[in-house]
Amino acid sequence: MTSTTEELQKYVGQSFSKVKQELESQGYSVREIRLGTYTTGGRVSMRPYLKLSSYNVDPSETSVSGLSSGAYFATQIQVAFSASIKGAGIIAGGPYNCAGQTSYTGCMHTSSPSITQSISNTKSWSGNKIDDIKNLAKHKVYMISGTSDSTVGPSVMAHLSKYYVTDGQLIPSANVVFKNNLNSAHTFPTDFDSSGNNGCGSTSSPYISNCAFDGAGAILQHIYGPLKPRNNGALSGKFIEFNQEEFITNARSNGMSTTGWVYVPKSCSDGDTCKLHIAYHGCLQGYEKIGDKYVKNTGFNRWADTNNIIVLYPQAVATNTINMGGGASIPNPNGCWDWVGWYGNDFSVKSGKQSTAAKKMIDRITNGFNPIDAPTELQVLATTDNSVTLGWRPVSGATGYNLYRNGGKVNGAIITGTTITDNNLNSGTTYTYTVKAVSSAGSESAPSNSVTGKTTGIPPAVETPNGLIAIDITSNSITLKWNAVSGVTAYNIYRNGNKLTSVSLTSYTDTDVRPATDYQYQVSSIKDSSESEKSIEVQATTLTEKVCVSDNNFNHVTAGRAYHSGGYALANGSKQNMGLYNIFQRTNLCRIRENYYVIE
Repeated sequence: MTSTTEELQKYVGQSFSKVKQELESQGYSVREIRLGTYTTGGRVSMRPYLKLSSYNVDPSETSVSGLSSGAYFATQIQVAFSASIKGAGIIAGGPYNCAGQTSYTGCMHTSSPSITQSISNTKSWSGNKIDDIKNLAKHKVYMISGTSDSTVGPSVMAHLSKYYVTDGQLIPSANVVFKNNLNSAHTFPTDFDSSGNNGCGSTSSPYISNCAFDGAGAILQHIYGPLKPRNNGALSGKFIEFNQEEFITNARSNGMSTTGWVYVPKSCSDGDTCKLHIAYHGCLQGYEKIGDKYVKNTGFNRWADTNNIIVLYPQAVATNTINMGGGASIPNPNGCWDWVGWYGNDFSVKSGKQSTAAKKMIDRITNGFNPIDAPTELQVLATTDNSVTLGWRPVSGATGYNLYRNGGKVNGAIITGTTITDNNLNSGTTYTYTVKAVSSAGSESAPSNSVTGKTTGIPPAVETPNGLIAIDITSNSITLKWNAVSGVTAYNIYRNGNKLTSVSLTSYTDTDVRPATDYQYQVSSIKDSSESEKSIEVQATTLTEKVCVSDNNFNHVTAGRAYHSGGYALANGSKQNMGLYNIFQRTNLCRIRENYYVIE
């Protein structure tokens, strides 16, 4: 039944058994009175749900994920609000706005939906109905499709991949992972057992399974990069049930539950700078269908607990009547997120009812963001012929600092103190510095005040180039650029101390490089046959050229790509669980660097 505060008010003070009897006489099956109420001493009392709080969450560190209808909805939120989203994890989902072009069944099962109109809509709506699609180029996406999924099969997800990468050209291929070799049905894959879960090869409630694959971990690590190991024990934080009605009018009539859930790690409650991940459940997976299984058993909280990530679990509900203002001619009896148009033709853009509510929740949580302060009182403490020593005042809450010289970052590892000596400089040369504080979430502050420091000694006869940086790094090329020096005729390029070539421009692309290899570069100026001193050294590492092998786990171990422990095969380097150590379980292992393999 619909259980808003107003409807339940008449039952306050009455015995639970009497209320149960009355409701059952009206045709309801009553197991508990939960939404908006609780029982004490056998009587019904009102319990106001908590208002969703704001936290110190960096808005630029927000990501989404979902399964099935939740996957479609996650893609909608990602595209519609691309300026606010960092990346997405899509499990058994299809192309953006797919059901806006055809019957929703044409976006399911083993279909191959056309994405021509989806791409056209995305581009024509950009900057209006949806955020500017240029934002998508920075997104990271991890896609998972089970080989035995007949609900939203691999062919549907392949078209989502085309929408993102090859046909839509919205996101670089390097940013998208498509895991399409997991031997699973239509389910959320984990690598641990939970009470009541279905088998990995079964499409049945609660649609959460131990498939010997950590779906949540794969998604979060792809979006956010390396994370601290997950917490497999008791969690430090709290699960909070909050009121969703303040984010959408007539919540239940528009397919959203009265309440949602959020997991808040203790560090985030204590005020640390945190990230936000929103996990959208699939059809038949809301709290009113399977209880807290999606909220607690998917694995997101284990990673969130050790990595300062708040996990939001909005809740959808079934509507058994056709919404006359919607774009669908059928009801939503399974409590799916709106990827069809049940509650309006604008379901996939910013103005959609559920989309608007989703963005309001994001804004509420991130409203407490307290950007880390910029360092102050940066000053030069000492100089020599080839060094400048700097100091600054500490910033409360900073985990470290980054130093910038002439606009380029100087340090590799984070600076933990408040002083640093910048070495290997040219004599008699002026340099400009700023410093930025780094938060616990890895985000940088605004720059400090700017200072200049001039090394002692005689300046070189020819001015040395500055501002050398490496850009556009691939597995087989590194592009360098630097600031022009007035009056020079050419520049010499040095790699690992050896001269490569001379160029007249202020950029150079080195194509004679190997994947996953470190290189050191310097440049010098040439004027009237005289050469300046070499610039500061910049280091660049080429990207990994993935080498993937699909084989059974026994052969992977035999070949040295994995090892076995406790009856399971584990990938070398990443230690990802590949499943049982036998000749039947197959895994696609990819080497991303020497003796380091990941499951894809």
